[in-house]
Amino acid sequence: MAPAHDLVARYRVTDPRRFRLASCDAGDTAGVASKEKAASALGRGVERLAELQEKLYAQDRWALLIIFQAMDAAGKDGTIKHVMSGINPQGCQVTTFKAPSSAELNHDFLWRCICALPERGRIGIFNRSYYEEVLVVRVHPELLAAERIPAGLVSQRIWVDRFEDINAFERHLTRNGTAILKFFLHVSAEEQRERFLARLKEPDKNWKFSLADVQERRHWDDYASAYEAMVRHTSTSFAPWYVVPADHKWFTRLVVAEAIVAALERLDLSLPRPDAARRRDLAAARKELQTT
Repeated sequence: MAPAHDLVARYRVTDPRRFRLASCDAGDTAGVASKEKAASALGRGVERLAELQEKLYAQDRWALLIIFQAMDAAGKDGTIKHVMSGINPQGCQVTTFKAPSSAELNHDFLWRCICALPERGRIGIFNRSYYEEVLVVRVHPELLAAERIPAGLVSQRIWVDRFEDINAFERHLTRNGTAILKFFLHVSAEEQRERFLARLKEPDKNWKFSLADVQERRHWDDYASAYEAMVRHTSTSFAPWYVVPADHKWFTRLVVAEAIVAALERLDLSLPRPDAARRRDLAAARKELQTT
C-alpha cells in the first residue's frame, strides 16, 4: 500500500487551472489491494487522529474546519461517522447545511456558515457548506432569485464574484488560525444509481431515499460542470480541494482519515507545558492532597 503522504498528495488539487473532473476516476483505489488492508490502516489513522485531537484541544491555538461536498449518495455521512469515530465529542462539532431558512436568506450567503465555525481547539465539520451557493444555486437559478439580492448586483459575473469572496473568506480564516480541509467525494453516476436502488430494495435503507434525489440526478451534467468550476476557482495553496474517489466507501474513508491526520501533524501540536508559577501551584496541590 502507498505511504500515507503519497495517498494524500495523489488527490490534492495543486494545479486547479488544469483540473478536469472527467479525468478523475471515481473507482480508483491507488493500488490498495483489499478492503481489509484499508480497514486496518483506517484503524491506525483513527487512533492517531484521537491523539492529535487531544493536543489540538489542550493547546487551544488552532481550529480545524473540514468541509465535505458531494453528489447525493457519495457517502459523506458514513465517512464522517467512521473517520471521526475515535474523536472526543467535546472537541468536535458537525453542522449539516440544508435548504436555507427565511432568516438565513435575509443575510449574505456566508452568514449561516460563519455562525457555525469551530472555536480554537476544536474540529468543525461542515456536511455541505457555503459551496452550495456555487453548486445547487448555480444549477437552479430560481434559488438565487429567492435570496433577494438587489437586481443591480446580480450579473453574469456573480459566480466569479462568489468564488473570489470564498477565497478571501478562507484566506481570512487561515490567517487567523483556522486550518481548512475541503473534500469533494467523487462518485460515478453508475455507482450513485446502484446506491439509490439499494435504498429502495432494502427496507432498512428506505428512510435514506428521497424523490428529490432522483430529480437532482437529472441534472448530473450540470452539477459536474459546477463542481469542476468550483474546484478550479477555489482550490488554493492555503485551502486546497481533495477530490477523493467515492465508488469504494472503504477507500474514501481511508484517504479522508490520512488527509486529516496529515493536516493536524503540520500544525506541530503539543500538550501545554506548565510554566514556573503553574508548577508551584501543582506542587502545592499535590502536597495538600498527600497530607489530608
